[in-house]
Amino acid sequence: MTLMNTISISRRDFARLLGAGAAAAVVRPPLSFAKQTQSVATPLAEGGIVRLSANENPYGPCPKAFQAITDSFALACRYPDEHNNVLIDKVAKLHGVNHDQVFLGDGSGEILKLCAETFTGPQNGKLVAADPTFEAILNNASANGAEVVKVPLNSSFEHDLPKMRDSAKAGLIYVCNPNNPTASITPKDQLRDFIAAAPPQTMILVDEAYFHYADSPDYESVIGLVKDHPNLIVSRTFSKIYGMAGLRCGYCVAQKETTDRLRRNQMWDSVNCMALAAASASLDDLDQVPNGQRSNREAKTFVISELDKMGYKQIPSQANFIMFDCKRPVMPLIQAMKERKVHVGRLFPALPNHMRLTIGKKAEMETFVSAFRQVTA
Repeated sequence: MTLMNTISISRRDFARLLGAGAAAAVVRPPLSFAKQTQSVATPLAEGGIVRLSANENPYGPCPKAFQAITDSFALACRYPDEHNNVLIDKVAKLHGVNHDQVFLGDGSGEILKLCAETFTGPQNGKLVAADPTFEAILNNASANGAEVVKVPLNSSFEHDLPKMRDSAKAGLIYVCNPNNPTASITPKDQLRDFIAAAPPQTMILVDEAYFHYADSPDYESVIGLVKDHPNLIVSRTFSKIYGMAGLRCGYCVAQKETTDRLRRNQMWDSVNCMALAAASASLDDLDQVPNGQRSNREAKTFVISELDKMGYKQIPSQANFIMFDCKRPVMPLIQAMKERKVHVGRLFPALPNHMRLTIGKKAEMETFVSAFRQVTA
């Protein structure tokens, strides 16, 4: 009781605490990306289940993030709101924007929900999104009383931006790029022109959850366009490349008027102290992103090669998952794989013969290939 009554941690102390955690991680024996994950139990291996269903990063957070989480236990008795600024400052510096242009959320999922609540509905307008795409924001908009317009992807699995623009009158257009579930991208020139031509009263949300996995020369972030477009919002997450899906931390970059509007609908203590500490430490670890990219690329190359040998065609992937044509209804295959303790992505009605597959560790992909051969024999 005495300890809790005497703990008083300022923003400066919080930053110092994170710095100590990062320093501790540096002086500890160096860990390879593989060794790092062996020391931490992950749900992917529990019960013998191979979980390739939710586009998670099986390697988890970096060592600096783990140390920061441990060090942040001392903050558990305090509300996290005063410590948000430490992470906001780092994100703002990373993207070259002002502090008030960064808005934190309980994962990017909260960002999407708040955008739906703020910019769609009977008074604000409809939501326009691709089909298929990440469904959460569609459900959020529907719950907010908004009309939801689904525009099919084009034959290249790109967003059909002209049709999306024509379908919107005010409200919100949602562009997931790279897109979930197809792992496809909408080329940078098309997206840049679309943003420039969109009516100013129509808000545009570009979801860049899988940004770090995209390596195509036709892809780039649009965060740099926010300064010139008051109607543009760009969201990111720490769930994917940074391996923090269970901690819940994300953010968006937009102009101040937009972040102010979003903040009116948000709980004041949305992101917890441990997530803030881990996210901040993750940005300091220069190995996490390239290590994650390399491991994802190696495992993805393997499974694509095996599927090619079996005659299954994939949509070109720019993410940590792939989507491929099973040449038959996918639901029976999903169930058959589950019976073999290999969990793959759910059904996406717009592509009823396609399976979405998260890229896990190499051994997990080998298990998938073996099970898939069995269920398709």
